Amino acid sequence: MVLSKTSSESDVSVHSTFASRYVRASLPRFEMPENSIPKEAAYQIINDELMLDGNPRLNLASFVTTWMEPECDKLMMSSINKNYVDMDEYPVTTELQNRCVNIIARLFNAPLKEEETAIGVGTVGSSEAIMLAGLAFKRNWQNKRKAEGKPYDKPNIVTGANVQVCWEKFANYFEVELKEVKLREGYYVMDPMKAVEMVDENTICVAAILGSTLNGEFEDVKLLNDLLIEKNKQTGWDTPIHVDAASGGFIAPFIYPELEWDFRLPLVKSINVSGHKYGLVYAGIGWVIWRTKQDLPEELIFHINYLGADQPTFTLNFSKGSSQVIAQYYQLIRLGYEGYRNVMENCRENAIVLRKGLEKTGRFNIVSKDKGVPLVAFSLKDNSLHNEFEVSETLRRFGWIVPAYTMPADAQHVTVLRVVIREDFSRTLAERLVFDIIKVLRELDTLPARLSAKMEKVGEENLVIKNNGKKTEIEVQREVTDFWKKFVLARKAAVC
Repeated sequence: MVLSKTSSESDVSVHSTFASRYVRASLPRFEMPENSIPKEAAYQIINDELMLDGNPRLNLASFVTTWMEPECDKLMMSSINKNYVDMDEYPVTTELQNRCVNIIARLFNAPLKEEETAIGVGTVGSSEAIMLAGLAFKRNWQNKRKAEGKPYDKPNIVTGANVQVCWEKFANYFEVELKEVKLREGYYVMDPMKAVEMVDENTICVAAILGSTLNGEFEDVKLLNDLLIEKNKQTGWDTPIHVDAASGGFIAPFIYPELEWDFRLPLVKSINVSGHKYGLVYAGIGWVIWRTKQDLPEELIFHINYLGADQPTFTLNFSKGSSQVIAQYYQLIRLGYEGYRNVMENCRENAIVLRKGLEKTGRFNIVSKDKGVPLVAFSLKDNSLHNEFEVSETLRRFGWIVPAYTMPADAQHVTVLRVVIREDFSRTLAERLVFDIIKVLRELDTLPARLSAKMEKVGEENLVIKNNGKKTEIEVQREVTDFWKKFVLARKAAVC
């Protein structure tokens, strides 16, 4: 006798995911659905939408690591359920974090004795690290001013206009004036001489960048240190330096070991670095290291015991995953000095290949420098018909995500494209990118004049300024650039 069963509509086990009713109807986007759905359907619905994201490996806008070895992936997944803040419950993870702090501090030449413990902490990224370092500078400055009976309500920080937005956040959130040294065409980092001129008795620190986001260039921290020492002698102040080494901190020690930018300079009191950039760890880990215990006020450190034992903590975030800390330790012991040097040298060589390929076209000016973060920043020599924003937008058709942006004040009229060379950007990809850029240029050249040319024509012929004269070339170029920025943003918003 043959037994048979007719499947009912509710028997979902016989239905494939894409044939089920769960993918035939739209799910609510801004409200929790009333009923549950099978795990397979939930996975597939989300996975299908994520396919529309850009490919992280081809996202050349980002400094953040997008590839790690499978063994490290396994370690991260096995520890993804550990809350790092539970130090008493996870003592080994805490120990690995302390080892990372000490390894990085010695990499940055902290003045430590053989058995001395370094002062530092792991953070979610360099933004949190900068907030912590800035708070330490502010509190030390305030304490000194109070002891001297002087006003302590108007602290300021001196930086270049090229600083990352997290510095603006710090200044805004913690009520510190941000005094920015303006840039100029051809010089896109902070001028140490101008920075020192802006220092006054209310300056809690001068922030130097080891690896500018705009063009990868290292600022001259040694010259800044020397000039500031002289000013401190003349004024009686003791204005210190913080080095934002988010991008360059894991580069300079390996391929520019002779460069003095770290704790070898006496006024450098703290350094932040992003483990998730050239520290070669996935997004979610940064580090801040202080020169000595005296540079981190004890009053900023909290002690808690409701998780088991006394635990000192100095972070903006309380709960935090352990995976990235463990991954950082893996990379430090797996690669060692030799491995990191090989990775950074390879990145630098691939940047040179890309730069030479772009120079060979004869169409670009190279804005980045030979010494710095391995990236290539470049601008069109002639953007009268097509500009950098059009090149960036057209490259997306080939899968490449190459950002175009304008420089900060006072170089706003300069627009550049930037390609960040990471560990997983191979020589083959560098050569392929040059090939695709050449294809894009040929396509733009053969197409009818695009909107940028029309906008320029309007600017030249129809737009009138106060003196009833035509706009200058720079003014027209700025207007075209502003138009394309709005146009690109509008297209991105439409896609979302």
